[in-house]
Amino acid sequence: MLFSVKAVILAGGFGTRISEQSHLKPKPMIEIGGMPILWHIMKYYSCFNINDFIICAGYKAQIIKEFFANYYLHRSDITFDFSRKNEITVHNNVAESWRVTIVDTGLNTMTGGRIKRIQNFVHNETFLATYGDGVSDVDINELISFHKKHKKTATITSVQPGGRFGVLEIEDGGKISTFAEKSKEDGGWISGGFMVFEPSIFKYLYNDETVLEREAFEKIAEDGGMFAYRHNGFWQCMDTMRDRILLEELIENDKAPWIKW
Repeated sequence: MLFSVKAVILAGGFGTRISEQSHLKPKPMIEIGGMPILWHIMKYYSCFNINDFIICAGYKAQIIKEFFANYYLHRSDITFDFSRKNEITVHNNVAESWRVTIVDTGLNTMTGGRIKRIQNFVHNETFLATYGDGVSDVDINELISFHKKHKKTATITSVQPGGRFGVLEIEDGGKISTFAEKSKEDGGWISGGFMVFEPSIFKYLYNDETVLEREAFEKIAEDGGMFAYRHNGFWQCMDTMRDRILLEELIENDKAPWIKW
């Protein structure tokens, strides 16, 4: 089976701000609508024929590995026939046409370091990347086209969620002149994930201590190699239990903009 561009998903952090759930499992494995938010992100990419995933695991990585190892059990009806030497029959197989590579990128590795560790898996090609705790209805095809048009090292989807995130300064045409993490300014454009990277990004990723949103993005922006794809539609991260409840309510009321399957 042929696969298109790869999507890298950062799923290795501790998720301390939603510790009510993350003490049991990695934040990307916290469920909304009965399935991990990681699964929702992958399903969304799959709507754009992105089916080749590299998951940067770390904290409780074995839970992510076990989920995909037992994917049939999670998604299909199964008969366990103990009278026939534990024969297992899978009914109505609903598994996706995904290739999933799970890489243990370390327990305390920073975001840039995690991406550095999967360098050999992207084979010197353009690749997508996002965080394992945020959903959106961003048009992935348009995002990729925007990235190809500007031919820079990095394109990040910029959104306007309010005042508790960092702010991007965006020039006419979309060029990012500065990237400042965790500013308290209201109304600014912030990084919403759903990024596109060229292999040249790896020269900005030095070791496990490299923070993608600090040393790497700040230097790329300074070098003129970063553009913003402005997204005015839906975007929501799951930092807290309040965020999770909001996402659950959207699903329950059939108002979840990212669910296109």
